[in-house]
Amino acid sequence: MSGQPNTRLSDLFGLAGWSKGELARLVNRQAAAMGHPQLATDTSRVRRWIDTGEIPRDPVPRVLAALFTERLGRVVTIEDLGLARHGRMGRRQSDGSVEHPDGMPWAPDRTAAVLTEFTGMDLMLNRRGLVGAGVALTTGSALSSAMHDWLHTDPTLAADAPELDDPLHADPAGFDRYEAAPIGSQEIEELERSVEVFRAWDAARGGGLQRKAVVGQLNEVGGMLSYRHPDHLQRRLWGVAANLAVLAGWMSHDVGLEPTAQKYFVIAAHAAREGGDRPRAGEALSRAARQMVHLGRPGEALDLMKLAKSGSGDEVLPRTQAMLYTIEAWAQAAMGKGQAMRRTLGEAEDLFVSDRGDVPPPSWMQMFDEADLHGMQALAYRTLAEHEPGAAIMAQRHAKEALHLRESGRDRSKIFDHISLASACFIADDPEQADRYARLALTSMGSNSSQRTWDRLREMYRLTAEYSSYPKIQDLREEIKLSLPKNSSKFRGGSARA
Repeated sequence: MSGQPNTRLSDLFGLAGWSKGELARLVNRQAAAMGHPQLATDTSRVRRWIDTGEIPRDPVPRVLAALFTERLGRVVTIEDLGLARHGRMGRRQSDGSVEHPDGMPWAPDRTAAVLTEFTGMDLMLNRRGLVGAGVALTTGSALSSAMHDWLHTDPTLAADAPELDDPLHADPAGFDRYEAAPIGSQEIEELERSVEVFRAWDAARGGGLQRKAVVGQLNEVGGMLSYRHPDHLQRRLWGVAANLAVLAGWMSHDVGLEPTAQKYFVIAAHAAREGGDRPRAGEALSRAARQMVHLGRPGEALDLMKLAKSGSGDEVLPRTQAMLYTIEAWAQAAMGKGQAMRRTLGEAEDLFVSDRGDVPPPSWMQMFDEADLHGMQALAYRTLAEHEPGAAIMAQRHAKEALHLRESGRDRSKIFDHISLASACFIADDPEQADRYARLALTSMGSNSSQRTWDRLREMYRLTAEYSSYPKIQDLREEIKLSLPKNSSKFRGGSARA
């Protein structure tokens, strides 16, 4: 017991709208349903949890997490409730406040438990048809501040992985727990292949249709990680967890579940560091930065990119560095910093061509090829064109080159290229060409489950207003309005840039 109020639990309790007596009765009922009929919670105990920081014994924190998850319609973890007994919850400042928000970073031996708990809650929301997006994002600056010292410490598995007395010990974390036995290299190879299948599907069709499958697979891997395998297998398993968590985050971002996506990116960074892969941890944080730019928060994206670049370590390959620079450039473009953006893109190009290819890229970097480099340059210049219309010409040039180089199976990227190209043409006062490329994007969007494509299409629609008197553009505007999902909100937390 800390003697201090549990402000996290208090805030969520206020959002849920229960009385203390109601919550006590719900805890008893839920615990019985989970196989703990002996549990007897009363109003005074709930009051102590909230007012004095008392942390109840297991299974009460898990019961509370399940109740708040269902009530609020989004994933609520034990950490979110301030009820974790173990793990570094943040350094206490002199005023007693907690420096690190949302329990991030947590101690190494909590990563598998947090991963399993969060995915279990996410799957529960999927089953019950709840939305899972009703909470604000943690700001990029708060995230980067919280994780800076943690990410820069020694990431090797030997130093960070939990040492358990019993090699077959499993900590009971979360729900929908996968009862794993120790596994070998063949099973890990199968998991690694499944990541490639999910990644290819996401690139082709968007994140909506396979998100639940990825989260379910990640939940199983979290169970496996509770066991202490030989170091070489444990390291590979952490790599699988990091890759799946990035995919789960990217797919969640793709369908507009922004706070859920952000948590998966943080989980991915933790998992990568547990496996001793700091470049992977940096790339995971760069995804959170891309999310921030999409949501109209480029300054926070730059905070995250500083951490992603500095925290990636000395082993990061030039091509990976190039990818990180393109994201930084996009954020700079969104802020109208044209000179800085051009300088950063120049560094990205130099790094990309300097990669001799003598070291095979990791699996998670194989999607970033020359087409992606041009696609990100097109996006940056198109975004800058909102501030400097002359940049639209360079956006068109890079978008066309990206489309020329795109391989089959990268359907979503092609849609983005066409939208960037059409938007740049509108800004460059070329509505005829803009109409052509916009229609190419529209013809591909029906089979794609990406909320981000709709967000960027809305931004392109905004640019059509200036030419609404043109018959072709009138027709295009009607087609865009008819194609947009009827039940989707205009934006989630900011404005995307096409």
